Amino acid sequence: MTATHALDGIVVLDLSQVYNGPYCTLLMSQLGAEIVKIEPFGGEPVRWRVVGEQQTAAFELLNGGKQSLRLNLKDPRGKELFLRLVEQADVVVENFAPGTLQRLGLGYDELAAVNERVILASGRGYGARTPQAEQRAMDLTIQAVSGVMSATGHPDQPPTKAGAAVADFFGGTHLFGAIMAALYQRTATGRGQHVEVAMQDAVIPSLTSNIAGFLDSGGTLPERTGNRHGGLAVCPYNVYPAADGWVAILCMTDGHWQTLCRLMDRQDLADDPTCATPPARVAQMDKLDDIVAGWAGGIGRDDLVARLQQAGVPCAPVLSLAEVMSGPLVGTDAMIRPVAGENGEIGYVFGSPLHLTGSAPVPSTAAPALGEHTDDVLAAKLGLTADELRRLRDENVV
Repeated sequence: MTATHALDGIVVLDLSQVYNGPYCTLLMSQLGAEIVKIEPFGGEPVRWRVVGEQQTAAFELLNGGKQSLRLNLKDPRGKELFLRLVEQADVVVENFAPGTLQRLGLGYDELAAVNERVILASGRGYGARTPQAEQRAMDLTIQAVSGVMSATGHPDQPPTKAGAAVADFFGGTHLFGAIMAALYQRTATGRGQHVEVAMQDAVIPSLTSNIAGFLDSGGTLPERTGNRHGGLAVCPYNVYPAADGWVAILCMTDGHWQTLCRLMDRQDLADDPTCATPPARVAQMDKLDDIVAGWAGGIGRDDLVARLQQAGVPCAPVLSLAEVMSGPLVGTDAMIRPVAGENGEIGYVFGSPLHLTGSAPVPSTAAPALGEHTDDVLAAKLGLTADELRRLRDENVV
């Protein structure tokens, strides 16, 4: 029998919260895995962090297609129910503070004792062999300690966090990759394992240009280069003002530079031997940035982008979030997908960046209400009766 989706039949118990783990399990859900999101009685933190009782858009974006099971893991009966679910699961995902599962008596050894095939996947802030291994971490703290903040912003301004939650999502994506590798290895060994991904480790490779610039210059380059290349190795490479907006333009090759000179009607620059190579252009970066900005400033943003793209010069308009949300990235088959909830209101969930020709797309559905599937999951997987479920609810176990 051929599976419709790449992860058909894979059952994931999702203990994770905020962005890191939930994005990992969202990717698995979009490949067909069954995700049972196990939440405490108050729900995971992102559900309600905006004032009011309405579910946050952040929660909805990251939890479409999952089932929600409310379970008190601090109650011995809740722990027992969880371990019975583990017996039937392939993967358990968590990104609690270090040591939390062990304190609950639910570390890898306890999980493997009831199911040797289970994979425990842990999202961490710091690597197990680092001095900060036991510290709590969030996206902001990882950006601070990994060098991301020092590399973000302008040279004459303070360190700045990246606008995107890069540490959380890079960590979640790498955790997804680790789980896929463990599932594949299990086909040969028959056993699961404990996999960990530290956000700090996952974000470091994204600093390749910055680290290379530091090494190549002997540590003399400024840490923050604004919108210029992180290693100051490419020019032009910046965000330039158009007549009615901003456009990112870069010339990665000599051919790009020659084409840009023709567009600017600056044959003198195209023929100038002092601008003929990347190092030569980098050496007069301020002058060339001023020239490109002066030319771009007299042209409308969209017209400028059209001219550059037609000529083959890498560029893109700088879009506002309002423009993104009204553009082609939002739609039924796009990366931001409108879905109707039970009350008929439209919310949004993320689509998948993973496209496999042999794995059919999974239809997008709204994020679950807290505990929405508790009875269904426990009845279907553990055979609990209505009376048993009612008693567990009355005793605050589920």
